[in-house]
Parts: sequence; C-alpha cells; structure tokens
Amino acid sequence: MTAAAAPAIGPQATGPRDPHDRAGRRLRSLDLLRGLTVAGMITVNATAGVQGLDKPVFPLLLHADWAGFTLADTVFPAFLTMVGVSIAISAKGDAASGPATRRVLARAGRMILLGLLLGHMFFLADFHRYVPRLPGVLQRIGIVFAICALLYPRLGERGRALLTGGLLLGYWLLCLMPIPGGAPTDLWVQGHNLVSWVDRGVFGNWRYVKGPDGYDPEGVLSTLPAIAQGLIGTLAGDYIRRGLPVPVAAKRLLLAGVAGMAAGLLWGFVFPIAKNLWTSSFVLLSAGLTVALLGAFHWWLDRDDRPATNGDLLGSFGRNAIAAYVLHDLASIILTGDAIQAPFKLLAPVVGTQVAALAPVAIFVLIVWYPIAYMDRRGWYLRV
Repeated sequence: MTAAAAPAIGPQATGPRDPHDRAGRRLRSLDLLRGLTVAGMITVNATAGVQGLDKPVFPLLLHADWAGFTLADTVFPAFLTMVGVSIAISAKGDAASGPATRRVLARAGRMILLGLLLGHMFFLADFHRYVPRLPGVLQRIGIVFAICALLYPRLGERGRALLTGGLLLGYWLLCLMPIPGGAPTDLWVQGHNLVSWVDRGVFGNWRYVKGPDGYDPEGVLSTLPAIAQGLIGTLAGDYIRRGLPVPVAAKRLLLAGVAGMAAGLLWGFVFPIAKNLWTSSFVLLSAGLTVALLGAFHWWLDRDDRPATNGDLLGSFGRNAIAAYVLHDLASIILTGDAIQAPFKLLAPVVGTQVAALAPVAIFVLIVWYPIAYMDRRGWYLRV
C-alpha cells in the first residue's frame, strides 16, 4: 500500500507538473498514519486474544457487538481509506494501460491468496475441527485495492465522487429492502437485513458468525460501501498531490474530515453506525476521522523534506504494513503462552485486571515490531 515514485501526475491533471506537486513522493504523514493503523490493528486483535483467555479487557479496544462505534472499529476502515490515498499519490501516467491493469490484478490476486492462506492455517492442519471462512481482511483489502486502482485512471474526481455517493445511497436502499421469506428487516438487530441474508445464502456455514442470524463483516454486499471507503481515500490523495501549501491543504483536509464525521453521525440516526454491516454512516464517520487525522499529520510532518527515520515504531509498521499484518497473524499463538501472560498476574492485584491486560498486548506489539523495524532499517519490504 505504499506510495512509489511516479514520473507523472494523475489522469485529471493537465499542463506541466507543479514543482510542489506531491505525486509519487514518500509522505511521512501517510507512512506514520498507516503505521498507527497497523499498530492499532495488532493491538485490537491481541486484545481480543487476551479476552479469549477469560481476562477482562477495556471494551473500547473490542469491536462493537453490532451497532456502535469503538476505538477498535476505526482501524480497518482507516486502512482502506489509506489504500485509496496511496493509489492516488502513487499513480503513474500509464495507470490505464494493459500492463498496469495486469499488475493491479496480479497484486490483488496475491493479496487475496495470502489472506486465504492465513485464514485457513488451522483448517489445513485439522479439517474436522475447524470450518473454512472465505471472506477476510486481506481479501477485502485486495478487492478494494483492485477496483479503486482500476477506476482511478478511468474516472476523474467528479466521477469518483458521484460513484461514491451512489454506492453509499444505493447500499442504504439495499439494507432497507425486505428479506425474502417475510422476516422483518431491522437494521439495529444482528443479521435482520438483506445483506446478512445474502451472506448466509452465499457462504453457508463458511462465514464469520454462524447461526440463523449470522453474517460476515467482510461479506458480499458490504463490499460496496468498502469500495466507497477506498474511493474517498483517492479523493483525499488527489487533494494532497495538487501542490497546495501544506498548511492550506492540511486545514482543508481537516475540515473535510470533520464534515464527513458530522454527516456520518447524523446519518447514523436512521442508518445505524455498524462495522459489522459496514453501513454508509459508518463509512462517512470512519473515513472522515481518517481524513481529519491525515490532515493533522500532513501539517505536522510534511512541511519540509526531512527523510523518515527507519526503524521507528509507527513508520516501520507503515512502510511494511502487509509484513506486519502477516507476522502478527502467524505469531498470535504467543498470546496463549505463560511467559507473555505472566505480567498480567503480577500487575492485576496492583492496577486492576483491565489495565493489567494491556501488558501482554503491549509486549505482543513490541514482539511484532522488532523484526519489522529490523527489516525497515535494512530496507527489506514485503511487496505483495
């Protein structure tokens, strides 16, 4: 998802390149914000793992059961938004060519395959105990990346903005449609909607949440608003690469982000904010938050051309995001070990169980960070 050098600006631009244009440049703001997102993703997943060991954790670090918005719910949509930002900033003049299209599809295919392999490690080890699940995080990232990267050189800013609005409004209408068979639609109740019904029909038992009200948070129809999430990122990326003075661009990004959050909160009164359903209100709220943070980071970090510090905490995660995600998934078994849980037992009587539960989570984040930082210092990056 990182931005690579690009000799030409985007497809919407005409005339000579502005010397202040940031197209193709390595943005410290994007690297650090992506790194913060990856660190948050590892923290959230590790917290869920600690909770699975019957240890109390802070609810803010867990996903909402259905409707609602916690700190954990900000992480994945932020990454998808930054996928779009990276597409815009790294776009080259030949982005609509046949070879470029094949590269996009090949990269997306590798990402989806990697997601399937990671998600089926235990199933491949024991067919009888574990059930496959076809959707997943990397699968959704791969699909959103492919569609947004293919649309970017073929649609101007106005076209992508209109498509984003159409996807969000159209998805709302889909969610309001009656469920075949006469069951009432209630978007505030788990699984009582057409989107979840489609997931149950398409995936059967191969979905994240089982049962008659089951669903998959990375399901079929909910991919539509996830694509809109990535398209919003391309619009923010277009704005950064225009070459405006950093304080001006940062202020406008911040204002746009706040406006998006406000629109999402208002829409949430009639269309619940729910990551599990990836509702349109959830997209506006989470994308608005990401764009606002990007504006703040842009103002803070991109006002000069200082090089990044390789091996730092957030930057290392941001420059090697896929490697960090894969490593944390492979290393998750560490969380069940007595050694990493020992600090919890020592701290719980002193600071309480919820605070003490943060200790194994923090240790796990550092365990994942150390090899990623080493790779960053050596210039080794996983290019999926």
